[in-house]
Amino acid sequence: MVGFWHSDGMPFELSLRYSTPLTPLDDVEEVLREFLRLVGYLPEGDDGRGTEGPIAQSLAYRLVRDCLLRDPSRAWYIDELTAVLKTSKPTVYRHVNKLKSLDLLEEVGGVADGKGRKGYRLRYGNLARAWDFTEANAQNALRRYRETVNHLQELLEKTARDPTPKIVPAARALPRERAGAR
Repeated sequence: MVGFWHSDGMPFELSLRYSTPLTPLDDVEEVLREFLRLVGYLPEGDDGRGTEGPIAQSLAYRLVRDCLLRDPSRAWYIDELTAVLKTSKPTVYRHVNKLKSLDLLEEVGGVADGKGRKGYRLRYGNLARAWDFTEANAQNALRRYRETVNHLQELLEKTARDPTPKIVPAARALPRERAGAR
């Protein structure tokens, strides 16, 4: 998993696995299922099943396939997703938030209904362009890890050159604690 926190407080999480490109496959359903598993959105499973039954019938998969990819530039409101997917708002929000953590979704303000509701759609209304954003965030997260690894290596090398341990004074016990220890 590669992850870091966005400035908006939302975590960015992406599962990274070395994988052969799925380009030899021609079945859009198969490629979509495997891609969503690879990035950590769908659960792992050799049998093509999730906790709700076959992955193709799972709510997580149907949200992406039947809503977001069917009309990628459309803003979907939680009430609409709840009705289409026949589930509860908290369940829809859980899956929407997972897709937001992958940076594949963007929030779209709804002014047409006068309620100011938030809608969600694929970022830029296009899966490939949305993935560009996800990929840039992954590269940024890896760059931050690299900075930490380089810093840690420098500290290790410094410690190896100067092996004298630093003596840290023990914390003094408070008078009340000393009295209770007798």
